[in-house]
Amino acid sequence: MPCTDTDGVSLYYEEHGPADADTVVFVEGLGYGRWMWRWQREALSDDHHVVLWDNRGTGKSDAPDGPYSIEEMASDLESVLAAAGVESAHVVGASMGGMIAQRYALDYDRAETLSLLCTTPGGENSVPTPPETQERMFDVPAEYDEREAIRYKMAPAMSEAFAEERDDLVSDVVDRRLAEDASDEARRAQAAGVMHFDASDRLGELTLPTLIAHGTADRVLPVGNAELLADLLPHAELERFDGGSHLFFIEESGTVNERLRTFLHDA
Repeated sequence: MPCTDTDGVSLYYEEHGPADADTVVFVEGLGYGRWMWRWQREALSDDHHVVLWDNRGTGKSDAPDGPYSIEEMASDLESVLAAAGVESAHVVGASMGGMIAQRYALDYDRAETLSLLCTTPGGENSVPTPPETQERMFDVPAEYDEREAIRYKMAPAMSEAFAEERDDLVSDVVDRRLAEDASDEARRAQAAGVMHFDASDRLGELTLPTLIAHGTADRVLPVGNAELLADLLPHAELERFDGGSHLFFIEESGTVNERLRTFLHDA
């Protein structure tokens, strides 16, 4: 298994697609394993070198004691790309992964483009996660078993219509989360980094092409955060997905993948 070590933390990664093609690296959200990008990997790995990895605390990577910082996890990404021999990469991040991507582009020089999905610049002007969503994500009824708890926590991230119409896919997602996602302790360690993240005062330094994509019905990180990002980043294009949830890149994977493909080609 390909792994790299950073400050004693072992990080697992995978490579897909042709090694001599442009690299796209995906960075997942809070608590999620690399499985989250399955739909994007399948769409892009025919003609891109795709790197998937598990954030610290998740999947096959180590889970050191927390709290974790976004800066630490950006450093983890640098270790992964260096170990994979990648000199430049299109960096795609969702939610917490979008925060890691922003910090990575500020602190390191391998990022060729950024694609920031359902994320935020942080800071005092950011639009916070609504209190009812926070309660749902972190205060699960004690009588729920593991599967019920995951569905309960995940509900605000998905549209109600999708959850009802695609129960088969939701069940598959629950299976993958049970097998690969962060433990409750590691999830809290990652959440500490999210709570303290603020790149808003430095994003004007980033001149690389950036795609910002966000669902207009996101109940985890409201779409106002995408508009803030678009104002702060000098070379950003904003794509709103009408009615899209926080997990719009799963629910609307075909449309999202085509938009990503077009952006990467044009960049």
